[in-house]
Amino acid sequence: MKLIIGNKAYSSWSLRGWLACKQSGLLFEEVVVPLYDEAWDKRREGDEFAPSSGKVPILWDGDAVVWDSLAIIEYLAEKTDRDLFWPADDAARAMARSMSAEMHSSFTALRRKHSMNIRQSFPPVQPDDDVIADLARIMELWAQARARFGGDGEFLFGPFGAADIMFAPVVTRIVTYSLPIARFAAGYMDAVLQHPFMQDWIAAAQEEEWVIEKFEVPSAT
Repeated sequence: MKLIIGNKAYSSWSLRGWLACKQSGLLFEEVVVPLYDEAWDKRREGDEFAPSSGKVPILWDGDAVVWDSLAIIEYLAEKTDRDLFWPADDAARAMARSMSAEMHSSFTALRRKHSMNIRQSFPPVQPDDDVIADLARIMELWAQARARFGGDGEFLFGPFGAADIMFAPVVTRIVTYSLPIARFAAGYMDAVLQHPFMQDWIAAAQEEEWVIEKFEVPSAT
């Protein structure tokens, strides 16, 4: 398999696809392409990017190609073991899938106004009302998952899985922008950040030389 991703410092969707590949336990080649550099427009017109219209991440597995992070999770769950990604319990799995889908399609204010930048840590400022609303919904989801299905584990549904993969970039955004969270969330966030896969990604992001200036400011508003 070959996974094409963008800058580890900035690309939240690439992080999700990469975590999914790591979680699968399968061997894969990792190809990092710098976003928005001088060769970006030409590069994304190449055959390897054609199925995704130039977006990352994109996973190639022989002739099979998957170019959406949630689709990559589902593809790898089918290829390996569903239990690596989704809870075995029907009710827990239903909630985990719903939360992951909501993360995939929602929280646009948080994502638009606070872009991922793992290398930065900005002083706290009062977030906009729509960002506060997004954070409140995320706290609600995390609290429900932990209370109902977290058990003795550190993650949303006990062991690390697909829902944690989908929310991992949110954790990094909260840290980067010093965003307000519920007290209970600190332990969950620390577990995500200390996960070996996340530690490897964060370390690699620190080593990158590429800088995208528009992502190096405290807010994208």
